[in-house]
Amino acid sequence: MASASSQPSLAVGFSSFDPGAPSCTASSASGIMSPTASEVPYASGMPIKKTGHRGVDSSGETTYKKTTSTALKGAIQLGITYTVGSLSTKPERDVLMQDFYVVESIFFPSEGSNLTPAHHYNDFRFKTYAPVAFRYFRELFGIPPDDYLCSLCGDEPLIELCSSGASGSLFYVSSDDELIIKTLQHKEAEFLQKLLPGYYLNLSQNPRTLLPKFFGLYCVQTGGKNIRIVVMNNLLPRSVKMHIKYDLKGSTYKRRASQKEREKPLPTFKDLDFLQDIPDGLFLDADMYNALCKTLQRDCLVLQSFKIMDYSLWLSIHNIDHAQREPLSSDTLQVSIDTQRLAPQKALYSTAMEFIQGEARLGDTMEADDHMGGIPAQNSKGERLLLYIGIIDILQSYTFLKKLEHSWKAVVHDGDTVSVHRPGFYAERFQHFMCNAVQVEPGVHLGRSDVLPQNPPLEEISEVGKTLHMLTTSTTLEKLECTESEFTH
Repeated sequence: MASASSQPSLAVGFSSFDPGAPSCTASSASGIMSPTASEVPYASGMPIKKTGHRGVDSSGETTYKKTTSTALKGAIQLGITYTVGSLSTKPERDVLMQDFYVVESIFFPSEGSNLTPAHHYNDFRFKTYAPVAFRYFRELFGIPPDDYLCSLCGDEPLIELCSSGASGSLFYVSSDDELIIKTLQHKEAEFLQKLLPGYYLNLSQNPRTLLPKFFGLYCVQTGGKNIRIVVMNNLLPRSVKMHIKYDLKGSTYKRRASQKEREKPLPTFKDLDFLQDIPDGLFLDADMYNALCKTLQRDCLVLQSFKIMDYSLWLSIHNIDHAQREPLSSDTLQVSIDTQRLAPQKALYSTAMEFIQGEARLGDTMEADDHMGGIPAQNSKGERLLLYIGIIDILQSYTFLKKLEHSWKAVVHDGDTVSVHRPGFYAERFQHFMCNAVQVEPGVHLGRSDVLPQNPPLEEISEVGKTLHMLTTSTTLEKLECTESEFTH
């Protein structure tokens, strides 16, 4: 994979958020059983800061569509507890086409009812989309109902991540580090619903994927507003310190982290930053490299078939050698203590190793537990790395408006270098970029031109996008055609 990697933030999936962001202590301190005065939506006054639907009121409490984060977390936990428990009473059966369009709804009055407990929040309605289909997805990834409930609705509260997407989404992580909850915009949730039949077909044929793992789609109706949320796999364990991270699209137009982003403690860098910082790419075991590229090929074909574009590969890097030389900070020590209290993290839920491991043959010295779910790699200095990757932001389809956006940008800049592009070209460029940024170990010859020359000077980088499509060899195209035939048979 060249210059690239995760995760997912898939617009259906993660939305370019920071999975490793610190938690918002003030808004996550209270659990579902410990309501506070701030649980009344918008009781604290007008928000003093707002990004999209996300705001912060005068007391410092995060709000979303004028509902406090604490109240939203409580509603989510009450709703999921009810819907999963209700589903467990129904016999298991095959998923039918109509199951993808079912929406179940339950009303939660604050005084309680015959079906729901009393609570300290405003009245709300909780909707569950395609419950039988999502039960199948959870079972496919080995998540039994008890584990799902324990992660999201146990004694420990959901942890709010301070970092929000550019759209102002809220993100919560379960206390055991397994699951991420993200608020969705209406169009994102609608697109995900339309994707479900194809998503089901893809997982049935290809369970090893770097695409986001969707475990549930819900809607909290409160205060006259609809707050849609999706539950997904968490890409990054909190117990592993990330030293650098990238959001990679395979495009070069304005793909450099802003000065404001660079001022953050752990900024998210982009494609041009990767080409400058890691010009020689990252080195993987040959079998792991082949498995990873094959997984990306299949995932790109799926996304292309859905007419999806503008997705990213999220790449977070843990430098083992650096970590061994670093003194433990109080924050790192506390996270380590917290994670030791919990059951071991199930790598299948949250990391990339098992998503591609079916094709790779791990040696006796390469046990998954030793690598905490990360993919072993090295940089050009020979330093040992763990890579945490996933495809994120997959809810962007190539609509008429996206075509107009591409046409407009192409007028002022080379159209082949901008991120918005037709799905077929986007998938080809994405795959080629990723499979030439992370290279096989030195000395391993695979009989194909996977290794790009050294990165050109920064003033020449703008020319890279013009030639990327020319660098795609016939061998790569033959692989894509071969992979496509696997899907159609």
